[in-house]
Amino acid sequence: MSVKFGEIKTAVAGLGVIGSVHAKILQDGGMAPVAVCDVCTDKCARYNYAAQYTDYYRMLDESKPDAVHICTPHYLHADMIIAALKRNINVLCEKPLCINKSDINKILAAEKESKAILGVCHQNRYNAENRFVKDYLRGKTVVSGTANVIWHRDKAYYRSGDWRGKKATEGGGVLINQALHTLDIMQWLIGFPQYVTACISNLTLSDTIETEDTAAALFFGGADFSFFATNGSKSDFSVEVAVCTDKEQIKILQGKALIGDKLHAFTPDTRIFGKYCYGSGHERLIADFYECAASRKKFWINGEEGAKVVRLILAAYESGGKTVGIFNAERE
Repeated sequence: MSVKFGEIKTAVAGLGVIGSVHAKILQDGGMAPVAVCDVCTDKCARYNYAAQYTDYYRMLDESKPDAVHICTPHYLHADMIIAALKRNINVLCEKPLCINKSDINKILAAEKESKAILGVCHQNRYNAENRFVKDYLRGKTVVSGTANVIWHRDKAYYRSGDWRGKKATEGGGVLINQALHTLDIMQWLIGFPQYVTACISNLTLSDTIETEDTAAALFFGGADFSFFATNGSKSDFSVEVAVCTDKEQIKILQGKALIGDKLHAFTPDTRIFGKYCYGSGHERLIADFYECAASRKKFWINGEEGAKVVRLILAAYESGGKTVGIFNAERE
């Protein structure tokens, strides 16, 4: 299924792997970007139908898009989001929303003051198996959950971009990059916890990156679940999520949900763009975002929703093996 969008002027900032996915979806949906931006002019040149920029702020001021997709390295997200919202330009930002606590409050304040809307690209919430389990759990008592992200990232991957694997620019390692979507699904299904005890380490890439390649965490208090993620595997394995209610166990794999001994298989209702592990949610999420932008409604995965998983990750980084509290704006 191919989704068609409305008539809105769009721009894309950051034309790496994920930025190319966004641009492709927009073009296929009949809403090709009017402007693109990247510090690499060769990447911009691929989009010869659009105005091309190396300066993001100049692009916003000159092309005056109705919406901008932010697909840049992590450390640039906060300032770029705020700049667009101050100009009343709708923003759809790739994960993570930001990489430090102080920027969360700045972004949420800018969102509140803006006439535009903010969306965060947590596309796994749109995967059919996750939506099915979310609906199935309504009204049931969830006891606990667990998830594993066991993938492979090598030296070549981290050397492919000078921002990767650095605390100041990526914000962390496997937790804030590869495992973020799965951790978001856990808190979305089970609920937001109050505390975390976590250990992070670098077991295989200490000569290449300054961030973690492996993390283990126990989240508890209102929502109890364990979480393990590593980039140190020799192979990529399918992400596994499991939830226990007071009556049964539910397992989620990509495209499948096992409830007790009954297997439910799902065919994506939209296409998979980019890597298979991205799932099929991007196209549907972008369509929903533009429906909200056109009708001036708040997008459901807004700044506060995008901030939830960032709060979990930053608390895990803070933990150092000790139990620490997790700030939640809805609870304060």
